[in-house]
Amino acid sequence: MRKWIVATLALAACCVAHAEDTLKLAVGQRGNWENAAPELGQQAGIFKKHGLVLEILYTQGGGETQQAVISGSVDIGVGVGTTGVMGAFAKGAPVRAIANSTTGADDLFWYVPASSPIKSLQDGANKSIAYSTAGSSTNVTVLAFTRQTGVPLRPIATGSPASTFTQTMSGQVDIGWSSPPFGVEALQQGKIRIVARASDIPAFRNQTVRLMITNAAAAEAKKDAIQRYLAAYRETLDWMYSDPAAIKAYAAWVKVPETLALEVRDRFYPKENLRLDRLSGLDEVMKDAVTARFLPAPLTKAQTDELFKYYAK
Repeated sequence: MRKWIVATLALAACCVAHAEDTLKLAVGQRGNWENAAPELGQQAGIFKKHGLVLEILYTQGGGETQQAVISGSVDIGVGVGTTGVMGAFAKGAPVRAIANSTTGADDLFWYVPASSPIKSLQDGANKSIAYSTAGSSTNVTVLAFTRQTGVPLRPIATGSPASTFTQTMSGQVDIGWSSPPFGVEALQQGKIRIVARASDIPAFRNQTVRLMITNAAAAEAKKDAIQRYLAAYRETLDWMYSDPAAIKAYAAWVKVPETLALEVRDRFYPKENLRLDRLSGLDEVMKDAVTARFLPAPLTKAQTDELFKYYAK
């Protein structure tokens, strides 16, 4: 009898040790290298090693991702515009920042069909210009373009890079937006021309422009699982920048040549920009948020401390 009890307890302990927690994620823009770690890390078994199973929902952009987090339908949102997060928090939304998604603005670009008469944003007066969703980093960038150039552009929400490409090439939108890998092959083939980059806005070059967020309730209830998620995410990033197998996996996932996948990583996404604990330019971000009317006023120190209380260390 005693041996049976010991064996049962040992079996139970084994099952507990190997139990996996499930985290639900909303991730903006399927296929972006910046947001690829959950998909690639899960394929490679890295999240499983940390006792996690990820259920990934891909969205049209940061605004949609943030709404999924606010509603509690997902635990973590990846790639959400920092200004949008601050604006939602200031209005009482239960959002908390847990890590950097990207700092800097090397990836986002705006383009026109090769046949377009538009050569730069200076030629875009009263022309339509795309962004993904309200509150996203592309939304904020387009508003900044208008301020910087003084040209009256007409911002239009167009969703993902794929849907934006269709609208732009069919003439529904004058100036489209994209983020690698989408659009890079069209650039190489001369089908489109870049007319602006997010990095054209000097203040964006060292700002933490997109964040990972969680719901305040999930931050407490799933604290251990979220910490393991961040540890697995870091490990996945190290693998993505060091192992050729990661490039191969990424290329297969987004269905592009490996040479293009490598160019996307090395040209548009410096690893330092994706470091989870990186956080910079918040004062400038808040100024932009106030100017764009996402915030009525800059967050106080107490508010900022609360918003970032779970941030990666």
